[in-house]
Amino acid sequence: MSFVLIASLSSQVQAQIEDQAVDIYSQEQLIGLIRTKQYLTRVKEDDCQLVQDIEARAEVLKQPLYQYLWAEMLNYGICVEANPPRGMSLLRDAVAQGSAEAMVRVAEYYYHGTFVFQDKDRAVQYVLPAAASGDLPARMLLVRLFGEGYGSYRDFELGYLWLYNDVFSDEATKQEAYKLLKVLEQKIPPSIIARIKLEHLKSR
Repeated sequence: MSFVLIASLSSQVQAQIEDQAVDIYSQEQLIGLIRTKQYLTRVKEDDCQLVQDIEARAEVLKQPLYQYLWAEMLNYGICVEANPPRGMSLLRDAVAQGSAEAMVRVAEYYYHGTFVFQDKDRAVQYVLPAAASGDLPARMLLVRLFGEGYGSYRDFELGYLWLYNDVFSDEATKQEAYKLLKVLEQKIPPSIIARIKLEHLKSR
């Protein structure tokens, strides 16, 4: 086989590899994947091509969203050997950097008792700052926890106020929020509920 032919075939193979290469996820893409719980599925669909890039952004650059993604890959053994202790440590690192997504995820683990002992009061502690920052999934989980009687009673009104005044992008989420609020209403004096709703009408 001639040198020219070998070089030509090599160029074709290289071009095919470049065409098949997967670009690293943007911050917006990653937030969307996290919100829809598709992040691990996406990593697998991309044939684990981004493992080194994800690890570098998490471990070296310490980017919170990539710490979240790398942590979850370690928690569930996606494209790497499972290592939940390291995964949970990375999630807490992302929490320390103010990642609302990581706060919600750690709170979910304490809510369900996954990888850690179930501790719903601790779940409240993790999710409350994210809810205060305006994160809707955090507010949904916080109101669920309050409705179950966890957390401080003096925060119940605040949780109700936040979720009641939120804006929902789909009907299913709005209906879920409505059900959560109806449960929490049973733990708050009717006069306070009436005041929250009246203030909402005035602010429109």
